[in-house]
Amino acid sequence: MVVNHLQKVLEWANLKLSAVASNVAGVSARAMLTALVEGEADPVLLAELAKGKLRLKRAALEQALTGFVRDHHRFLLAQHLTHLDFLDEQVEVFDEQINQVIATAPESEPSPAQEQAGLPTENVESMQQVPLPWEAAVELLDTIPGVGRATAELVVAEIGTDMRRFPTAGHLASWTRVSPGNNQSAGKRYSGRTGPGNQWLRSGLVQAAHAAVRVKDSYFSGVYRRLVARRGVKKAIIAVAHRLLTAMYYMLLNHEPYRAPGGGPFDDRRKTKKLDTLLKQITQLGYTAQLEPLPATSP
Repeated sequence: MVVNHLQKVLEWANLKLSAVASNVAGVSARAMLTALVEGEADPVLLAELAKGKLRLKRAALEQALTGFVRDHHRFLLAQHLTHLDFLDEQVEVFDEQINQVIATAPESEPSPAQEQAGLPTENVESMQQVPLPWEAAVELLDTIPGVGRATAELVVAEIGTDMRRFPTAGHLASWTRVSPGNNQSAGKRYSGRTGPGNQWLRSGLVQAAHAAVRVKDSYFSGVYRRLVARRGVKKAIIAVAHRLLTAMYYMLLNHEPYRAPGGGPFDDRRKTKKLDTLLKQITQLGYTAQLEPLPATSP
């Protein structure tokens, strides 16, 4: 909300910073805005405050920072920046409290959400596995691309560390409401909406899914690209969130860090299906094709 207000002031002053910097509350943008508040108006000098990859866009920044900044703009920008600093301090305080709770939490304490939902107490197939301590579970989930520590803390707080309470990963996904809906009657398919579920956990997983699909050449970005064309953005993101939660289930159950799926029967079936589709398209165009694998090349 504060960032939105900040953005409105920038637009009011004809500053197009968000068109170049993806985060107007990031380190580089904060430095530029602070300089603006302090009276600096030269777009060249403001653009020089960029850090990291944003320095490659200094020419675009100079154009974006050429506006009509008045005293009332500076006043409002200063108030919003002060508010952001306050919120950052609050986040640090809450993070410290969360870390203290995690450090002192029992190793196998059921989450309040699980107790309220009346979930089963143990998974018979994994009775021998001792649940991880909370801090270890958070660090484990933090190894997934797109899942930061904040999301990992949220997941552990909501589902606990003892996956024996869920008979399968499907039970966990169904409880969270990130499993695909399957509403059919007399052969007719109706809405596939997943339902409300645990809104905090679902929201965190969806945010993590958005981050995961932006990781270049990752498993989750591949899943998203395959689904988004025929299912749309929302359903594709929910599908990625479902896979994220499934990965978390097995990681916590088996005490293993994240390993990206790759190779194996699934990829082979996908390759075969892709080839069949392409051959059918060639046939429909009136041609035939004979496929032969390329010879192996030496490294």
